[in-house]
Amino acid sequence: MLVTTESKAQGWRAVAVFDDRADALIFVGRSSTQVRQQYAEAFAEVLDDEEREHVTTMQLQQWSGAPDAGRWMLKGTLKVPAPVTAKLRLVA
Repeated sequence: MLVTTESKAQGWRAVAVFDDRADALIFVGRSSTQVRQQYAEAFAEVLDDEEREHVTTMQLQQWSGAPDAGRWMLKGTLKVPAPVTAKLRLVA
């Protein structure tokens, strides 16, 4: 018997949606919790300053279907990470 679909998800991912270019994959994980915990750090590493300015939405997507015959389904949105600003520390 050949099974063409699976009830379990094959993975989760965070995708950045831009206002002026194609979407960008930011992070892939085994669970939505893992993606939620690590996408902000990956966002800062994967995209440069100019790219981060053009992100309008972060999507949380889940794989649905068999590993070789499925598609990514939108499961929610994530907060677009705030820009990281370097803080100076003065030593007296």
